[in-house]
Amino acid sequence: MTTHEAHESAVRHDAAPHPQRWRILGFLGVAQLMLILDVTVVAIALPHIETDLGLSRAALTWTVSAYTLTFGGLMLLGGRIADLVGAKRVVLAGLLIFTAASLVTGLAGSAEMLLGGRVAQGIGAALLSPSALSLVVNLFTGHERNKALGVWSALGGGGAALGVLLGGLITAGPGWPWVFYINVPIGLVIITALAAMLPGGGGVAPRARLDVFGALLVTGSSAAVIYALIRAGDHGWLTATTGWLVSLAAVGYTAFVVWQKRARSPLMDVALLARRPVATGTFLILMATALMVAVFFLGTFYFQHARGYGALHTGLLFLPVALATMLGAHLTGRAIARVGARPLAVGGLIIAAAGMAVPAMPVHPAAVVVGVAVAAAGTGALFVVASATALGQVAPHEAGIASGIVSTFHEFGASIGAAVISSVAAASLIGDTLTGFRDGFFVAALAAAGAAIIAGMLTPGRPAQSR
Repeated sequence: MTTHEAHESAVRHDAAPHPQRWRILGFLGVAQLMLILDVTVVAIALPHIETDLGLSRAALTWTVSAYTLTFGGLMLLGGRIADLVGAKRVVLAGLLIFTAASLVTGLAGSAEMLLGGRVAQGIGAALLSPSALSLVVNLFTGHERNKALGVWSALGGGGAALGVLLGGLITAGPGWPWVFYINVPIGLVIITALAAMLPGGGGVAPRARLDVFGALLVTGSSAAVIYALIRAGDHGWLTATTGWLVSLAAVGYTAFVVWQKRARSPLMDVALLARRPVATGTFLILMATALMVAVFFLGTFYFQHARGYGALHTGLLFLPVALATMLGAHLTGRAIARVGARPLAVGGLIIAAAGMAVPAMPVHPAAVVVGVAVAAAGTGALFVVASATALGQVAPHEAGIASGIVSTFHEFGASIGAAVISSVAAASLIGDTLTGFRDGFFVAALAAAGAAIIAGMLTPGRPAQSR
């Protein structure tokens, strides 16, 4: 740590708590909620967007993945910018870009304009999310920090499920463009409120350079993986092109690690990922988001395509899913200090696997809702465990980049989940069979069960002093 960073850390620890910190958390939470909603609120509108714009299965998948890939790929850059120039400026800039891009996306009359707007939304989100989480980490300390992270995680996990309900209401009412238009007035209100309330202050190293090349490396490598996964649904999983794309991504990720060790102002300290709590948190957040998006992607098409339900009916069916997600997050937030992260991580994944195994079998639609709700309770728990594990012990001067790492894997999980499930369930997405949907839920259940084994080995136990 430099002398300046040590001074910043001391100032942040000694300063009195911000008197409006809980109100700020509320506005930041709503802003983050918009970013999360824009993954799942779009999911339920996808069949209608497909019809109106004549989208292919690949374009449908990219409607989700273009946003989450840009969001995740530039997240580290966003976290770094927050550390360099100050989180307040980056939060407001990200909100402004996201709000403007939402307007453009709602006006889309073609696949190209739709995907371009989604990429722009991802850029705004990549600036907003890590800087907002950095503010949360630095505005709160000790027990209050754990409570604030629990609220943050509950908003993210529950908001994802609520997005499907909201998407159903909007799509059945004014139409799918309004799932994007609704962000505009909300974004403007939040910008105005946070501009007045947020504390000022610059970054820790305003003269450092931004590692744009590193950001392009990690984003390009991830894009190759996502493209390979989407393409596999039409051309096969074991084709030469799929292997070539995955190999290209592996080379890109390796180059990113090497570059980070040699760059004068690296995008991130790769040694952070070697810390067990950070490594565990990033793995859990990736799995939680991949499972969540996979279930919502499958669920919205299952009910609307296979069962012929309307958007509103489908959205209402996801209300118990939203409640289960928030309940899982709430109970985990209350229990994590007493029980520890490991049993909650393993238990959450086992619950998720059991829930998703239900719709993998020939069952009544009501049983599908119950199974998905059970799975949602498990993933809701994972969001809290992941954030608390990865961020609970980071130093203030590392908050921005650590938050960026967690948020990066959050969005990469969404991209991977949508791409894999879209390809596994391709037969049902473009046809009338239920086989693809059941295969998709089975793969998700299998992934959750495998992740539970890994989480049991990877997740740290409770510190001795907390036992």
